[in-house]
Amino acid sequence: MNNTRHQTGASIWVILPWLIALALATALVLLVAKHNATPITAQSTPKTEQIAPNTQSSEQAWQPTLATPKAHNNPDTAPTVDSYHDAVTQASLSVVNIYTTQKVQNPYMGDPVLEQFFEYYGQGQEIDRGASSLGSGVIVSKDGYIITNAHVIEKADEITVALNDGRKARATIVGADVESDLAVIKVEMDNLVPLAFRREPIRVGDVALAIGNPFGVGQTVTQGIISATGRSGLGLTTFEDFIQTDAAINPGNSGGALVDANGALVGINTVIYSRSGGSMGIGFAIPTTIVEQVMNGLISTGRVSRGWLGVEITPVRENPTNLTTHEGVVIASVMADGPAGKAGLRAGDVVLSLDGKTIDNTNTLIGIVSAKAPNSTLDAVVKRGDDEHELTIIVGERPSRGNNRQNSEQDSRSLSPEERAYLNELFNQLNRMHGR
Repeated sequence: MNNTRHQTGASIWVILPWLIALALATALVLLVAKHNATPITAQSTPKTEQIAPNTQSSEQAWQPTLATPKAHNNPDTAPTVDSYHDAVTQASLSVVNIYTTQKVQNPYMGDPVLEQFFEYYGQGQEIDRGASSLGSGVIVSKDGYIITNAHVIEKADEITVALNDGRKARATIVGADVESDLAVIKVEMDNLVPLAFRREPIRVGDVALAIGNPFGVGQTVTQGIISATGRSGLGLTTFEDFIQTDAAINPGNSGGALVDANGALVGINTVIYSRSGGSMGIGFAIPTTIVEQVMNGLISTGRVSRGWLGVEITPVRENPTNLTTHEGVVIASVMADGPAGKAGLRAGDVVLSLDGKTIDNTNTLIGIVSAKAPNSTLDAVVKRGDDEHELTIIVGERPSRGNNRQNSEQDSRSLSPEERAYLNELFNQLNRMHGR
């Protein structure tokens, strides 16, 4: 019996190591299986999350007409952008350089003595100032219409347009609007590439690319962001709603394109704030909303038709240290037969809103009214004393200032008798010196 117990105990000690080894092996297999399963789950989850945003972006991102097939996402919202080459390549085809030649009428040619004097020295009635690079322009139609600044072509007798592909052509003036500093010229050329307008309003912080011909060095691209929108009260033009950007704009960029990261037009570069004459990071462009209105008016009728109320507004000097807030715009005077007068607006009334838009300054009122078509209606809320009144105004047409282009046939200046006698004597002396 003792032998039987001894044999049983010996068998247990022989089997126990194998049991322990089997348990360890099983635990090791389970551990390895669990370790391999964890990375698979971790890798599959991000992959699904990564695909979803791309699909959503491609469905919701606005695609401009000039965007290339490779531009899947809107660079304004993409996390990283390596290059704007595709946008610039497309947009630059529509940006042109503008050169002008100006002939100045000699103001003294009406006088017979001075005519003889100028003929003696070989000078005619007109002085050719030659060609100079004045600015840039943007092709907006396959028919050859080009938008630029009015000051770029002011007083020009001959306009030459140079395209990005090296072609050149003479341009004719379709019309100019000095109140917005915009003008439309036209060239007769084939295979022109118009620049598409951005469909959505540009936002502060969006990428901005300025394309033009600064200092006449040739087509140049600078990059920045949109610093502000709706800038007004600068005293630059009658109607101001500027886009502000820190993209470098220099002399020669006037009339050039301000485009977004997709190459769509958002504004026409117009003016810079500078103490040195060069870029200081504060440039202003006219937004496409105004460009479209002016361009359509000039092309269809040769002038811009704007809304008008027939009122004078009380000027208000803004004091940044004044804690009192002012509401509305005070009407100083009203033309009795004007649109506002016929609607019942009175001097001293405070205009609080127009068409549901709050009026907090003069430029806002002017902008809303000027954008209205003549004979359209405008709903106004005005404050008279302690009461508010609602008025419906039938908008009139604003009197046009014209294009302020100086007539080349200037009036001749008359000489006084003393000037005439002195110049006669001077001319006789010159004749004696040359043996005539």
